[in-house]
This record gives sequence, C-alpha cells and structure tokens, in this order.
Amino acid sequence: MIRSAVATLVVALGMPLVALAQAWPATKPVRMVIPFPAGGATDIIGRAVAQRLSSALGQQVVVDNKPGAGGTIGADLVAKASPDGYTILMSTSSTHSIGPALNPKIPYDAFKDFVAVAHVANAPSVLVVGQSFPARSAKELIALLKANPGKYNFGSSGIGTYPHLSAEMFKWRAGGLFVVHIPYRGTGLVITDLVAGQIGFLMDSIVSAQSHIKDGKVRALAVSGTKRSSSLPDVPTFGEVGVSGMDFSNWFGVLVPAGTPGEIVQRLHREVNAAVASNEVAELLRRSGADPAGGTSEQFAKIIRDEHESWKAVIQRANIRSE
Repeated sequence: MIRSAVATLVVALGMPLVALAQAWPATKPVRMVIPFPAGGATDIIGRAVAQRLSSALGQQVVVDNKPGAGGTIGADLVAKASPDGYTILMSTSSTHSIGPALNPKIPYDAFKDFVAVAHVANAPSVLVVGQSFPARSAKELIALLKANPGKYNFGSSGIGTYPHLSAEMFKWRAGGLFVVHIPYRGTGLVITDLVAGQIGFLMDSIVSAQSHIKDGKVRALAVSGTKRSSSLPDVPTFGEVGVSGMDFSNWFGVLVPAGTPGEIVQRLHREVNAAVASNEVAELLRRSGADPAGGTSEQFAKIIRDEHESWKAVIQRANIRSE
C-alpha cells in the first residue's frame, strides 16, 4: 500500500514536466530572440523561419530583437531563460563561435548553457563601400588603404561580431592594413554612415547588404567563400582579386537554453529543418544570398565548436583583442 502510494506520488510529481513537453507550445507564444537589430542578416533569416514555425507549431512565434554587445545581450537573455521551449535564440557565428574566442569574460558559456537545435543557413560576407568612395575595386581599395595608413575606418555591428572579425581577417590577409574600427549597434546603422561617407568600408553579410547594393546605395567589391555568390554573380571572390584566406561564411541557427526537455528540442529540430527545406523559406534564403543548411543537431553542435576553434586561432594569430 505504501509502495503504491509512493509510486503514485512520483508519477504525479513527474507529470507536469511530461505534460509541459507534450503540450508545448499550447499555453503561450514562443519568443524567438534575435540578438541584433531589425534589418540585419540575422533578423531577416530569423523572421523567415519564425513565420514558418508559427504555422507548423500552431502557435505564434514572436520575434524579439535584443541587440547590443555584439549579440551578447540577447544570447545571455536566452541562456538565463526558463528551459521550457518558450524562449529560443537565432544564433550566429558572432554569438557562439567568435564571441567566446574573443572575450573569455562573456557572461554565458556558449557550449554548456545552450542546446544546439538546428542549423538554418550559411551566408558569405561582402566587402562594400559607399558610392562616393574613391576606390572602385577591391584592388584599388587595398592600394588606397596601404598608401594612407590610419586615414580610413571601417564599421561593424559591434566588437567581436562577424562583420568585425571578417573585416579584421580582410585587413590581415590583404597585407596588414592599418584601418580604424568603429563599432555600431547594427550593420543597418553602418550603412547610413557608409552612404554619407563617414565610414570607409564594411564587411557585411550578403543577406543584409544585398538590398542596399541593388538600390545603388553601396558598391560591392568582393565576396568571401570559394565561389561567387549566385545573388551577386558579377562580384569577384577575394581569391580572384588576390586576397587568399577569405574562404569563410557566417552560420545561423536555432539554440535553446540547456535543460530544455528533449521532446521539445526534437520537435523544434524537426520543424526548423522542415522550414529550411520548404520551397518558400529556401527560396527566400537563396534570394537573400544565404545557403539553406539543415542536418542533425549533433552536426550543428560540431560546426559551432569547429568554427570557434578556427576563429580562436585567427584571433590569436592576428593578436585581435576585445576593446
């Protein structure tokens, strides 16, 4: 009798957790935190996935932009959120591969405080300047910067972000250029000053830069990666203009707080992968200049770790430090 009562109590105590996983997301909307401002690459990709997820889950997925500190503020918010599936993160190389390698005092553990759910996309970077900038090609830009050390600057979406580190990589690979870094709270803000001539250049994601390039606000000089982008076929790769070591792309993916029930992680993984594989989202990603990804959660976790080690080596080799 006592044993039966104890068993009943154990089952009763466990039921809320089981019910939570089974019912998710029935009780309230899911919040997708995007750790960068609206209009940037992470925001564009995140909103496309959120819209598709809303339909698949039968519950609204609300986008919540929480920019600042190179994506750290938004990522930290999710790391400390309740692991109940109602707060998820659209993460990037900036928040989980570069940031931890650049700043050992980052307020979250990029690997222990999160669970990798799904790899959404990869996007090359593009070197852009304002239309009034004197350099008309990547080679002309490099020659100008070499002839005028310290005179020009470049912008990024914050210290330690992908645009920052990819620009530092460009400076290093192009022969050790001396160009001043100006951090902003988002690449959209950099574009405004780029057009106005207050910033020399920007290494932006093709996803967020493409509309400005097509509108004629900025001029694209080169793209990262091993081949030309299908969305910018007339823009040469860095390798084509004589700058080696620029064969990289930014990754984007969904993470949740550590401790999130496995059933919720698996459901999210299935639905995000289905969204990425759908014609609607895949075509939107390609038009934006990103390559749809997908794959298992384990594969995504390995990409995060491998990219971290790769950027860590670059940071140490180039002696790049957080400011």
